[in-house]
Amino acid sequence: MCIEYLDKKPDWVKKKIRLNNANIDEVKNLLDNSHLHTVCQSAMCPNIFECFSKKTATFMIMGDICTRNCSFCGVKKGKPGELDENEPENIAKAAKEMGLNYIVVTSVTRDDLPDGGAGHFAKTIRKIKKLIPGSKVECLIPDFNGNIDNLKVVLEQDLVVLNHNVETIYRNYPVVRGKADYRTSLNILSSSKKIKPEIYTKSGFMLGLGESREEIIELLSDIKKTGCDIITIGQYLRPSPANTPVQKYYTPQEFEEIKDIAKSFKFKAAASGVFVRSSHNADSILKKAVEAN
Repeated sequence: MCIEYLDKKPDWVKKKIRLNNANIDEVKNLLDNSHLHTVCQSAMCPNIFECFSKKTATFMIMGDICTRNCSFCGVKKGKPGELDENEPENIAKAAKEMGLNYIVVTSVTRDDLPDGGAGHFAKTIRKIKKLIPGSKVECLIPDFNGNIDNLKVVLEQDLVVLNHNVETIYRNYPVVRGKADYRTSLNILSSSKKIKPEIYTKSGFMLGLGESREEIIELLSDIKKTGCDIITIGQYLRPSPANTPVQKYYTPQEFEEIKDIAKSFKFKAAASGVFVRSSHNADSILKKAVEAN
């Protein structure tokens, strides 16, 4: 599903997994019939078939059209439609039918909404917790344009992880994330930890966009200063010719070296690898963070 348009990809970027096709079809049919979106599909994640094969997915709320135009992202851009008021309950029902006890919810960015969609996040969490008692919910949120009151609406819910991705180094923001702000993203993380210190905070970024080793270290340092608990680092893969080109494919050894650097900053858990994504194996990385306490 994820297509890289450079002429040559190194072998280590070609994902080879054993699939349960019956599970893949079951998950796709469930999502289609429930009118639900996933970041797996909309962002063309390279792990989609692996996750669907295991009957897991990251739910993407508030539609599949983003109000921003980040040049690395495969999600559609434009004017979103009205919120589906049945979506929170439909997600809870789908998660229960899939047998999920750890549910990751993310969204497109909705700058058109007064609260940035914070209320819809909150409603979704409540529906999940009501239908699946004892389940754990992780939210991967947009920046809410830096509005801390909207952030509080999400943090007031029963969730275990608040995730917000910084995505790339400071220097890349004007080109790669034109409508976002580096300091705003860092402030979302630091504010989350100050408001609800018991909730684990998590962030992630991509490699392959022209960053130097020094800039990677600076980014790790800035994220750690927010009090962030968990860090994820993966390879940027170009979704289409219209997106920012890949400038470098990092080797597995380089990802291990960068993981060692991340560990030196004393994150409670760190994942670094070609196919590492922010919500991939989210329950496993939380367990590592909990064990590190």
